[in-house]
Amino acid sequence: MFRLPGARAFTTGNLLARLPMGMFSVSAVVMIAGSRGSYALAGAVTATGLAATALAGPWLARLVDRHGQARVALPATVVSVLGSLALLLCVRYDAPDWTLFAAYAGTAATPNIGGLSRARWARLLRDDPGALHTANAFEQAADELCFMLGPVLASFLTGTFFPEAGTLTGAVLLLAGMLLFLAQRATEPPPTPRSQGPSPLRSPGVPPLLACFTATGAVFGSMEVVTIAYADAQGHRAAAGAVLALQAAGSCAAGLVFGARKPAGARFSWCLAAMAGLMTLPWLAAGTRSLPALAGALLVAGMATAPTMVTAMTLVQRRTPGDRLNEGMSLMVTGLLTGIACGSATGGWAAEHLSPTTAYAVPVAAAALALGVAALTRADRATP
Repeated sequence: MFRLPGARAFTTGNLLARLPMGMFSVSAVVMIAGSRGSYALAGAVTATGLAATALAGPWLARLVDRHGQARVALPATVVSVLGSLALLLCVRYDAPDWTLFAAYAGTAATPNIGGLSRARWARLLRDDPGALHTANAFEQAADELCFMLGPVLASFLTGTFFPEAGTLTGAVLLLAGMLLFLAQRATEPPPTPRSQGPSPLRSPGVPPLLACFTATGAVFGSMEVVTIAYADAQGHRAAAGAVLALQAAGSCAAGLVFGARKPAGARFSWCLAAMAGLMTLPWLAAGTRSLPALAGALLVAGMATAPTMVTAMTLVQRRTPGDRLNEGMSLMVTGLLTGIACGSATGGWAAEHLSPTTAYAVPVAAAALALGVAALTRADRATP
């Protein structure tokens, strides 16, 4: 993969810009909950930002397909960075609660960084399905690596320096990484001012996948907020990032192993079934009131994530018109973010009004829902 001209350069910039994706929500939750004393408010604010991103994402991706990555993604990144800085200032100077929602909604302009990178791989490896499978697995492993390191870095910065340090550092990394990524013009897919293909929503098999992505997103969103609340209840809030990092580590390792396998034979329904089963482990471990036991359970549970996402994204790439690929992948991210927003809000409510241990039932229910949706909509066809 990395012997292809320009691949190393755009991957370096993409990873740098993608790292804050694992920092922003954890930083916001810690920053807001520490300042306002409410995980419900923190979860609602992050959910609002994610919901706004879900609405803006397909529109931005359509602009990218029509006008090119560099012309659209750079100004969008600047707007997103300004939204993060506005949130920081609102928390720092004790602005009214409603300003937190308004400021965080500005981060909706964040480009789908992983989608931009996957679109480049799809163009470079369009004649080699096996290599494209490996590239998709690498991208998923890179996602998990960033979500593994991001929470740790965010927790370290917010706990060691000041509560807003995580958000500030994330904004700087996002802007610097995108500048480096977008400077690699040779690997950028050419824009298509007038698409000849139908909307991805009208492509056969895409709507069922969108529903599955939404339910799967609720697993991730609820797990993050509930784990932070659980660690806080145990008196170890600073360790929440490290505990969440183990879940991402399990997924990263599974993604690399999965990428080394041949793409044939992987079924989406099998991956979802494994996720539904493994998500019960953190719930059971939480009942022991042992943070190390929970960390081990999250490590194992995370191993179902990457194979699920790689299989699903490969199906999306095969079912979406080539000249609307960014839009198609962004729609899936929209579904994922919508689910994360719902899961974040539901998990925050359950952790505050029930208990952090009981709240671990939320990701279990969300995983079961994803499996049920796949079975009912027949979205679980084998990857070609």
